Amino acid sequence: MPNPASLDARATLSGILPPVTMPFDSRGRVELSALKEQIDFMIANGVGGVVVGGSTGEGHTLERTEFAAVMRAAHDATAGRVPFLAGLIVNSTQEAIDRIHMLEGMNIAATQITPVHYLFKPDAEGTVQHFRTVYDETGIPILIYNVIPWNYLSSDLMLRIMREVPGVVGMKQSSGDLKSVSDLLLGAGPGNVVLSGIDALLYPSFALGAHGAITALTAAVPGVCVKLWDAVRRGDHATALDIHKRLNALWNSLYHDNLPACVKYIQHRQGLGFFHPRAPMQPVSDAQKAGIDKAMLDLPL
Repeated sequence: MPNPASLDARATLSGILPPVTMPFDSRGRVELSALKEQIDFMIANGVGGVVVGGSTGEGHTLERTEFAAVMRAAHDATAGRVPFLAGLIVNSTQEAIDRIHMLEGMNIAATQITPVHYLFKPDAEGTVQHFRTVYDETGIPILIYNVIPWNYLSSDLMLRIMREVPGVVGMKQSSGDLKSVSDLLLGAGPGNVVLSGIDALLYPSFALGAHGAITALTAAVPGVCVKLWDAVRRGDHATALDIHKRLNALWNSLYHDNLPACVKYIQHRQGLGFFHPRAPMQPVSDAQKAGIDKAMLDLPL
């Protein structure tokens, strides 16, 4: 497994890194064989890596046995073609450590880990120690996924963690907070990565210098997001702005409370199998499908 002392995070963890959605059947069971079709689709569209177990992937619903099976199947499907990131949405230091130990033998570029998300939150010292202990016990580079509303990390705390915990190689900043993306880019060390998790503002994130993105839209339409990333990198801001407007229209057609279901429907509209969210999340409705279909007509797929 990678050692952050030798990991070139900005080379390894950059560009469009879509979260893999979970292919649940109508009874909520994971169809492991369907993961390869989705990962092949993402890689064919030029992504820079894949993330399994994040929020778009409903990772918070996976119990331990499912987690291990999903990670193994997705890792095998990726087959080393792009970096593989493992997402953890757990509520204790020990659970994070135990789940990472379940990944032994896999080539994990990094783990994407949220702060704890239940009612009680640690103070700044406890948060630093949480990520330090996870890294010390596993040796796997960590991206912190800053998205939990009631345990929302300030830019100063995130920068402190990256300074004090060498294994924390970067941050994925979400919650629509472009100001924090800017602050992180200003303060990050030369080996750190700052990724955007802000679907509606991918273009300004990239224009500010974000090193890539992990978002629902990158899973839904990875090829379009790659085109946006490439346009910004070559300085073609007219094309980038046009793609941004089209992507934003698609984003405005989605609903946050069943966002993974909407993403799976968009993937299905591009030829992938149709899968369900895990209950009690609501399936995509006919009205949602109509709005998505309309927005997709304007995308450069």
